[in-house]
Amino acid sequence: MRRQAMKDDYQKLSRYLQRLENELQQLGWWSDLPPDSEAFESTAPFCYDRMTLDQWLQWVFIPSFQAIIDADKPLPEKCAITPMGEISWREESPETVTALISLMHDIDSLVSRHE
Repeated sequence: MRRQAMKDDYQKLSRYLQRLENELQQLGWWSDLPPDSEAFESTAPFCYDRMTLDQWLQWVFIPSFQAIIDADKPLPEKCAITPMGEISWREESPETVTALISLMHDIDSLVSRHE
């Protein structure tokens, strides 16, 4: 039963990641080119000192979680990306980011319930 629950969570998370990608693309926040290699060397949370949040989601977060799913590894014990989205995009109109923030909250809730 536990194995099936994990598989279900992987499927749900995979759908969330795809929706996150789609939402970023619709907003025009998806890039064909990665940030400079130095940006990936950041030790700051969310690489905030060298990347925008949308870059971090595209180039770090989504690939990292997809790799966990593909390798059938356990999910992290906690995920809290929503507050960073709320802070990073506070200047954006609510209509622009509401769906994105809601989706980030869904990801946080799914991953964090594994504590």
